[in-house]
Amino acid sequence: MNVKQAYAQPLAVGAVLLCLGAGTAQAQEAIKVGVLEDQSGDFAAATAVKVHAIELAAKEINNAGGIDGRPVELVVYDTQSDNTRYQEFMRRVLQRDQVDVVFAGFSSASREAYRPILNQFDGFAFYNNQYEGGVCDANMVVTGAVPEQQFSTLIPWMMEEYGSNVYTIAADYNFGQISAEWVRNIVEEKGGTMVGEEFIPLGVSQFSQTIQNIQDADPDFVVTLLVGTAQASYYEQAAAANLGLPMASSVNVGQGYEHKRFNPPSLADMYVTTNYIEEVESGASNDFKGRFHEMFPDEAYINQEAANSYIALNLYKQMVERAGGSTDREDLRKVIAQGDVCFDGPSGNVCLDPKSQHMSHTIYLAKVGEDHSISFPKVWENIQPYWLGEVGCDLTQNDPSAQYTPSSPPPAE
Repeated sequence: MNVKQAYAQPLAVGAVLLCLGAGTAQAQEAIKVGVLEDQSGDFAAATAVKVHAIELAAKEINNAGGIDGRPVELVVYDTQSDNTRYQEFMRRVLQRDQVDVVFAGFSSASREAYRPILNQFDGFAFYNNQYEGGVCDANMVVTGAVPEQQFSTLIPWMMEEYGSNVYTIAADYNFGQISAEWVRNIVEEKGGTMVGEEFIPLGVSQFSQTIQNIQDADPDFVVTLLVGTAQASYYEQAAAANLGLPMASSVNVGQGYEHKRFNPPSLADMYVTTNYIEEVESGASNDFKGRFHEMFPDEAYINQEAANSYIALNLYKQMVERAGGSTDREDLRKVIAQGDVCFDGPSGNVCLDPKSQHMSHTIYLAKVGEDHSISFPKVWENIQPYWLGEVGCDLTQNDPSAQYTPSSPPPAE
């Protein structure tokens, strides 16, 4: 079955089985990878590329002989930006399809919808998204960037550059609420002032009142933590209202490539901390982009989630092979606990932290210009996902299967 034939099937009602690549690995039983990602719905602009990145990694791995001599077979479902479908399909891939590992989820709400099911059936999943941090769960590996990598770099830089009065607008669910808490804490620690904070329901696309509120508060810059196609309408509306304020984000541009989707100068003076975007120029990045576009010549944009997803399958390959070919979760955790599961990816070397099962990153400060070109005024090398370990998450010792926040850390022992 080739890719074109597979995607002619209705993704919402059944899995697409892809065994990409060729070689000696085809003779042995496949390692099955469940892929639950939003290929339609509000988040599709940022997430369809994740599936392509997994397909690219699977093809390359299979062409090189597979994982421990076994081919990678992808079992793909379109979750349609619908949390109930995450729950339905997570049960399906773990119970019926009997996959070895699952790559799943864009929004934090989707992750928290399926995580209890993952734990119930003792599955193993990779969450390959930037998020608000705090998940301490042995059933999950997180390759996306987290607040101590993004906000602890971004917010102090913005305050030094533009001033200490800050206004946050954020999507009104756990990602936006917890991310806003991180911003609030850092601003106050650095002696700044939160002059405003708004939480916008998903699906909202009209921002006239929010823009008026920001104008009345007169901040030095606005932190935008907006998610999905509807909320992205803010940028053109703010530009039309001549708001003219610098913006800071951990999520925009790096995920939804708004600088490509909207006309200049609606994203001008947006600053984003991201672990990868297509504009990163290096030998490793350019090689990755070349291979990606060769397989998917019509790809709109290669975002950080695509890079994370590509890295994730290669990390999984390394873990299984170091575990002697075992896909058992406990055997893979023993490999992670050694502290040297690393991969040279599109943005350089990344490694898994054994305490939290989160990934280190080089963090790029991406600035959007008036013409929507990208420059990088600052790069932070090899930022560790240190917060969970510092507050007491240690998956080498115990598994609370919990999510913690700055205001709700692990209980003291």
